[in-house]
Amino acid sequence: MIDIQSDPNQLLPEPFEVEGGSRLPSESYVVASMPGLLGGTDMTAIYVIVIFFISNIPTFVSAGPAGFTYLAIGALTFFLPCVIVTAQLGVMLPHEGSLYNWTHKAFGGYWGFFIGFCAWFPGVLVMIACGDTVVGLVNGLNSGWLQEPWQQGLTIAAIVAITGFFSTRRLRSVQYVVNLAVYLILFVVFLLLVAMVLFLLKGGHAQTNFSDIKNWGVYFSGTRQNINLFGIITLAYLGVEIPMILGGEIIGSGAPSSKTRHVVTGHLLWGTVLVFLAYGVGTLAVLVVDGPTNGSIPMSIVMTIGQELGNPLAFVAIVSIMVFFVVDVIVYNMLYARLLLIAAIDKHLPKSAGKLNRYRIPSNAILFQTVAAIVITLIIFIVIPAFANLHESAVILSFQVYEIMQAAATLVWAISTLCLFICLFHFMQKDRLAFQKQQIFPRWLLNLAALLGSLGSIAAIIGTLFFSWLVSYSVTNGQWSFIVGGGTAILLVLAGIGSALASGQASWERMSGEA
Repeated sequence: MIDIQSDPNQLLPEPFEVEGGSRLPSESYVVASMPGLLGGTDMTAIYVIVIFFISNIPTFVSAGPAGFTYLAIGALTFFLPCVIVTAQLGVMLPHEGSLYNWTHKAFGGYWGFFIGFCAWFPGVLVMIACGDTVVGLVNGLNSGWLQEPWQQGLTIAAIVAITGFFSTRRLRSVQYVVNLAVYLILFVVFLLLVAMVLFLLKGGHAQTNFSDIKNWGVYFSGTRQNINLFGIITLAYLGVEIPMILGGEIIGSGAPSSKTRHVVTGHLLWGTVLVFLAYGVGTLAVLVVDGPTNGSIPMSIVMTIGQELGNPLAFVAIVSIMVFFVVDVIVYNMLYARLLLIAAIDKHLPKSAGKLNRYRIPSNAILFQTVAAIVITLIIFIVIPAFANLHESAVILSFQVYEIMQAAATLVWAISTLCLFICLFHFMQKDRLAFQKQQIFPRWLLNLAALLGSLGSIAAIIGTLFFSWLVSYSVTNGQWSFIVGGGTAILLVLAGIGSALASGQASWERMSGEA
């Protein structure tokens, strides 16, 4: 049971502090300089928009009933452990930066900054992937639109640039848009449910054989091989701790009150329920109406709605999905800019990275991320096709780039998520008395969650690296490992060099200030 006091304004014990530790400058700065206005509904909406990617459903459907098997395995071994551990750490240390702050408290500044980078790096790739999803939807509306890679690249770059501007606006205004986008995507899931019910009421028979137990199995090889789904499912569940990057901007975050604790635990509870229902209902509806083969194509969600509810509602659905992914770019830009902000405040990056605009938003950090995402997009969609003379169709190229970026994000993200469980183990052993004062779950459950989550993270890294997500596109496991693993390693090295230069600049500024 979670022990929450009945009075939402009553003060609780001070946030957990490791013996001998000290408060980071960012903990005080954010609370003093940035308004704490995010409530339970706001944090739940951010949680859903970060984790629930409706574009994953066709992939789950392609495995037939086994998609549900992997959803369940991923939930028990990774998703729920992440929720439990994030709730515990979020209550103990409700500060801006989430995993960056928690790692810093556990292992010091070096590891805090490194894990903060591992958490930040996938954000830029996910921004591009969201834009790429919008391009795929536009192309699905009319195959004559956005056929060439350079057209796709320029469109994604435009989406990133426009959303980058909106990310610098007042947080309350941006949050209204985020909440609306989540309502729209949940409406699409509701339409899928209605479509399935109507299909069955009209006498339709499920297009998937749910009665054959073999269709629910996990297969490592052969014609039924589907183990690569574990990495994809893990990606679908990644990001539980990401909304807590805004921990210092939650209502009441200036003092350790149970109101803040309610927001932290409440958004994790209701957000998890919504994600479960959305993935489950969406996958079931497409399996019933279209089956594993027809339901595995990218436009199957819209086709399912159109088939049973008509083209007008199908058009509403596709527009809603587009809006959702455009707003997703805003959210990721907004969230990950906070990591650069607090790294600058804590003197790991040049102080210019932490500059706030008149709306109290880290505009320089957002600008940097926006430019970085645009440059990477232009390289992928314009420079590489021009020099490599690629002859892939626009749809295939778009899909392959999307999958590779998602896999790279999974690798780095899973590494940072692994640290989530390591931090909990450390806190439980380092200062038992202080930990017990803030403990909200039984010790056995925390140990089990940390163990399962660690094993799940490691399995996700192995599965993502060694099992191709593009087998149907003739990309073998060996080729996949080389492309995803090698590409990720090169990007990490380049980013490490950039981080070293940035840290050197920050050190120079600090020494100059002290002088």
